Amino acid sequence: MPDTAAFCPGCGRSMQPVERARGTVGVLPEPLAGALAYFVFPAIIFLLIEPYNKSRFVRFHSFQSLGVYLAGIVVVAILRIVVFLLFVIPVLGHLLVWLIAMVAALAFFMLLVVLVVKALQGEMFKLPWLGDFAEQNAAV
Repeated sequence: MPDTAAFCPGCGRSMQPVERARGTVGVLPEPLAGALAYFVFPAIIFLLIEPYNKSRFVRFHSFQSLGVYLAGIVVVAILRIVVFLLFVIPVLGHLLVWLIAMVAALAFFMLLVVLVVKALQGEMFKLPWLGDFAEQNAAV
């Protein structure tokens, strides 16, 4: 296997070493502060309060959290238009609306659970597009 390989050809696991947050920031351990950032109000507070806004790890998770919630708002707006169009269908429309709403809510909840667990593990898990934005803004 070449030294420059990014992924193992057998199992697909990343060959790049994973940086983990281990220190403390303020009174909280960095992984706990990163996980708390996925709840909206702590993310805003972490970006404003002094010891937390100096930590690259906490800033990354705060920006990614805010990006996830903003993307969720956009998805909800799009789904409201789809729901309006589906209500025209007599019985099936209502069932499709419930199905779409449940799947979207479950997907959003599972995404947040994965992000919180990755933050608790001390990893800077990047989502496509949002992770790049968060990484650019996390640089102190």
